[in-house]
Amino acid sequence: MKKIRFAILTLSVVFAGSLFAQTESLSEPDASNIGNDSARQALREVSVERFEREGSWNVHISPDYGVINGRLFDGSPLAKEELNDANNQQVEDTKVLGVKVEFFRRGVNSFYITSARPIPIEGVTKTVSIWVCGRNMGHQMWLLVQDYNGHNFEIWMGSLEFSGWKKLTTAIPPSPDSEHGIIQQSVYHGDKPGLRIVGFRVDCNPMEARGSFYMYLDDMRAVTDLYDLENRDEDDMMDNW
Repeated sequence: MKKIRFAILTLSVVFAGSLFAQTESLSEPDASNIGNDSARQALREVSVERFEREGSWNVHISPDYGVINGRLFDGSPLAKEELNDANNQQVEDTKVLGVKVEFFRRGVNSFYITSARPIPIEGVTKTVSIWVCGRNMGHQMWLLVQDYNGHNFEIWMGSLEFSGWKKLTTAIPPSPDSEHGIIQQSVYHGDKPGLRIVGFRVDCNPMEARGSFYMYLDDMRAVTDLYDLENRDEDDMMDNW
């Protein structure tokens, strides 16, 4: 009996250690370890949105809580790395999206930054990152997504309690059984797996939600697994009829 208990305890420690190794840094998740149950991966970092077009993003807050405005400004984070993607090398990248919120009073409230239409990402998305310029406020930022079935999910990106530009990165949790959670890929879903970016929600710290608050967004990217798309046979039929 003691040997059995010792074996169970040893397995538990090993299992917990492997989980910690994959999630030891929530602020910098490793895309290669997310849902990695096979060596068949073709990870690519792709551009999702560079915030260069007026009218492509909307901002909203309840009129009971305050007034919100969004517009583009010239600028860019100096620490931003170049994207190693030949298909996006020529895309203009000179502007950022600015959001200004004027609160009426302190309280528990949220505001939304949403795309005019959901932005699709090909492949199986592992991580999503975005550069955010915060104002050292304890507000919490969430990523809003839709999966293949059109179900909505929210994923925590981080706190805005910092000054200047910072890249926030979040991992997209894989579905445990292709039926629950965020569904990006399944044998029942044809040949086009993927995720759609809806936008962001910022939950305001009720003690700091007063006066005016400013934030800026730039260069949203994703690390996605394009293995199935890149290795599809040319003579394979399309299941879209």
